[in-house]
Amino acid sequence: MTGRILRIELRRSAALGVGLLLLVTGAALLLSSTQFFAGRWMQLAVIARSTLIMLLPLALAGGAWQGRRDARCRVNELFASTVRPRWQRVVPTASALAVTVVAAYVVVFLVAAGWVVPTAGYFPSATIVVTAVGVPALIAAGWLGMAAGRAVPRVITAPVLAVLGFVLVALVPEWITAPATGAEIGQFRPEPAGVLLLPAFTGLDDFQTIATRVSLLQALWLVSLAATGLLLLGAVRRRAVAFAVLPALLGVAVALPLLPVGGARGAAVVDPVAVELVCDNDGPQVCVTRTHAALLPDVVGPARQALAMMAAKLPNAPIRAVQTQQVTYWARPDPEAIPARHSADTIVFDTPTINRVGRADLSGDYFLPALLEAAWRQECGGQSVRGDVYEARMVAAAWLTGRPPAPQPGWPTSEMAQLVSAYQALVNLPEVEQRRRMAAAREGALACRDDELVANVPTGQP
Repeated sequence: MTGRILRIELRRSAALGVGLLLLVTGAALLLSSTQFFAGRWMQLAVIARSTLIMLLPLALAGGAWQGRRDARCRVNELFASTVRPRWQRVVPTASALAVTVVAAYVVVFLVAAGWVVPTAGYFPSATIVVTAVGVPALIAAGWLGMAAGRAVPRVITAPVLAVLGFVLVALVPEWITAPATGAEIGQFRPEPAGVLLLPAFTGLDDFQTIATRVSLLQALWLVSLAATGLLLLGAVRRRAVAFAVLPALLGVAVALPLLPVGGARGAAVVDPVAVELVCDNDGPQVCVTRTHAALLPDVVGPARQALAMMAAKLPNAPIRAVQTQQVTYWARPDPEAIPARHSADTIVFDTPTINRVGRADLSGDYFLPALLEAAWRQECGGQSVRGDVYEARMVAAAWLTGRPPAPQPGWPTSEMAQLVSAYQALVNLPEVEQRRRMAAAREGALACRDDELVANVPTGQP
């Protein structure tokens, strides 16, 4: 009987329409940004969680629309006069809504997985846990919306809940972490642990994963919140309403003290398997991280070309190229931490741009110059590079190619003229002096002394 009632609810209630709305919205969000997760399971899980910024408000609104059905059909007094407990009537309707919103979320994930499977070289087990947290989040939103729709059966309830849900999930975390004013201008406020009570996640590096402990605590809180929504939906008396709030209070009391501060940065940890190196040894060794293994065939050619150009002109040239294993500075828990330095026989290159199908996008001829500039780079920590150091690297890379620096989009003509002038001044020196300068500049850069690079490759002369 319960299954028959559930099927009837799926056909005749708003549950199916709400599920279809979430399916279309989630698919549009994910499939319009496949370059951010193609070939990477953990990034897909995080992007799927980020879609909750839109899906949770819609689930709230859909639940509110469903919750006002009895009042809209004017059957409240009729149902109240029956001896059947209210919870027996609301459970099938609530279950139908839960089934449709969860099915929409899962289907969107499976469809997006089509852009991951062909090029993925690593499947972190935490992907399942991170993705699954979205399930109780959507159920909780739907059931809380139904309870609100039943309590305030007005047409405006659904859109108001959608707006309030979006403000809570999307804007409140941004406001909490916005730069302070006055004497602390430019300083971001530390994110309190309460931010992690919101299930949407953004800003995770490819080498990171969300700590399983954090995902389990979030799931605990969201399950308790869903229980509160269901109990509120079935509550008739004030005592029952007060009792219904208890699961949410207990959930937040357990989860909040155990959640880390710092928001996504505090919840993220480096996945040691993701940063393992996968190498091509058919020639000078070229390595990428396991999570980017699909990029190896694309970067091998340019990397070996760069190594050959260095070997032809640079004393003690590097003999291998390795992708950086460092988390991007904006995602590090401690941006000031100094990473381990690489050896002099190795150049370390940044991850190339990844296209919509999970392969390296090397269009625009940016990758080879970046590889050549890596000969004068070291992983020294810090978040930015001085302008004169960046320009000196460009001139040094041009010296390896034997051609003046190529014009850069958006750069003033006067600055490009200075770089060309610096290059001409360098190549006009005797060849022995050129090699000496470049070797000294590289030695200083490997020791994190960029001033030696600027001194040997001055770029400020007119």
